[in-house]
Amino acid sequence: MNERQIDLAHAVAFGSIDDEDHHEVQELLDSEDPVLRAEFAAHITDTRRALSAFATATAATPPPSLRVRLLAAIAAERPPVAS
Repeated sequence: MNERQIDLAHAVAFGSIDDEDHHEVQELLDSEDPVLRAEFAAHITDTRRALSAFATATAATPPPSLRVRLLAAIAAERPPVAS
C-alpha cells in the first residue's frame, strides 16, 4: 500500500471519509487485486483496534458532579411545545 491508501484506511477507521475520498475508497474495496483489498481491510481493522485500545487505556471516570451539572443543564432547556 502507498501512503495515500494508508491515509484513506485511517480515515475509514476514524469514520471521517468525505465525499471526495469516498470514490477512491470504493475503488480500493472493488479492486481486482486481492492482496491490495486484504491489506486495505487489515489496515482499517488494525487501526480500529489501536484506537479502541487507546480509548480503553485512557478512559477516566467522570466526576460525580458532572451528572448533576448535565441534568441541571438539560432541565433548564425548555422543550418545544407540540401544537
